[in-house]
Amino acid sequence: MHAKQGELFIYNSLSGQKEKFVPIHKNFVGLYVCGPTVYNFVHLGNCRTFISFDLVYRYLLHLGYKVRYVRNITDVGHLENDADEGEDKIAKKARLEQLEPMEIVQQYTLDFHDVLQKFNNLPPSIEPTATAHIIEQIEMIKQIIQNGFAYEINGSVYFDVLKYNETHPYGELSGRKIEDLIAGTRDLDGQDEKRNPLDFALWKNASSEHIMKWPSPWGIGFPGWHLECSAMSTKYLGDHFDIHGGGMDLKFPHHECEIAQGCASTGKSPVNYWMHGNMLTLNGKKMSKSTGNTLLPNEMFSGENDQLQKAYDPTVVRFFTMQAHYRSTLDFTSDALNAAEKGFERLMEAVSSLEKLPTSEQSSVDVSELIANFYSAMNDDFNAPILVANLFDAVKFINSIKIGNASISKADLKELTKEMNAFIFDVLGLQTISAQSNTKLAPVMDLVLQLRQQARENKDWTTSDQIRDGLASAGIVVKDGKEGTTWS
Repeated sequence: MHAKQGELFIYNSLSGQKEKFVPIHKNFVGLYVCGPTVYNFVHLGNCRTFISFDLVYRYLLHLGYKVRYVRNITDVGHLENDADEGEDKIAKKARLEQLEPMEIVQQYTLDFHDVLQKFNNLPPSIEPTATAHIIEQIEMIKQIIQNGFAYEINGSVYFDVLKYNETHPYGELSGRKIEDLIAGTRDLDGQDEKRNPLDFALWKNASSEHIMKWPSPWGIGFPGWHLECSAMSTKYLGDHFDIHGGGMDLKFPHHECEIAQGCASTGKSPVNYWMHGNMLTLNGKKMSKSTGNTLLPNEMFSGENDQLQKAYDPTVVRFFTMQAHYRSTLDFTSDALNAAEKGFERLMEAVSSLEKLPTSEQSSVDVSELIANFYSAMNDDFNAPILVANLFDAVKFINSIKIGNASISKADLKELTKEMNAFIFDVLGLQTISAQSNTKLAPVMDLVLQLRQQARENKDWTTSDQIRDGLASAGIVVKDGKEGTTWS
């Protein structure tokens, strides 16, 4: 790596502090992110999590690492509220919609991929599904039982948390003490077969009505929710890998249980760096289906919602998510999105003008320092908002050159152009909106500009100006030149 890139520091949720990133293997990084469940794929909060880790993935690639990015899909039907009893979530949807469970899985998977593609997320290296890894989950359970940290009863297998806590600190990731967890538990119906209320299911005996079930050494059943990530991350990244990410809501119990399962099966902690993205709010309030304060990505893109003033392009939404650090909360409001939209346009205008800038013998600003600031921001735990601020420092410099108040050498311009394009398009993952929208808008714009041209030929300047101004208010700029009229 180039010296100017500096050293990367990551906030490790396990230690509660920033740590220098040292990969287990010199040039290879294993990255695992808890993927979505099929009944909650396109939730806006989920999208923010995946955009955040797409940024992490992109920056690691930019630094020159070979990254194996694994993001699972939870397509095993888990129980209501992820408890030990209740109705299978996928089966419930299948029953209500009169479909096969795998039809539900396919439908939601396609929707999920479509939304992330609109956000310009890179696909993961591997996207395993829980149903395709039942054998691996069963084998991990066998190992945990053999090591003395699980027990079978009535066809179900439970992780013995108290036994595990005798030799390992259960609760170390979330900072919870076992005594407090025990004091906070209560007896629930259907949990009397457990030795302790804290114990969690590794395998559940399936009732005759349960649709998604498989044979195992303990009878017909299905795996517990926490097990799939442990089994799949181990298979594709090994017993001990670099980074495990997910939403803040997964820290306890899901990731806590993953650590326990990893240690109980292999004898070593499975992950070096635990990363957690924070939640988002909508108009200052928690997003909730019950209160109606909720918004789906496609509703935001189309403008068909009661929460925001207008439609927003996916790239603008992605840029907006970069305005807050991944560990901070983010509030979606029309005012904030409008400001992000204007900022995005300024950024795109500046970067598009780089190749046309006049050059001088010397630069009036230390360009290497400008570029070093890009790396400094991202090396500080992937601090995207600071990176964006540093990019706008470069925008001010570019605009000063355009009006003759600053200068840049040819060599510095080449380097600044390369690095700004890399950080804007490769690292932040932004796209020019025209690349996404022009194809759909082109037929409509051809008709509108034809009507405007007819008005101009008839010397109907009022109508011509109304069309131009109306398009401008919608963010579409019309320019008349010697070679005709263009729009952007």
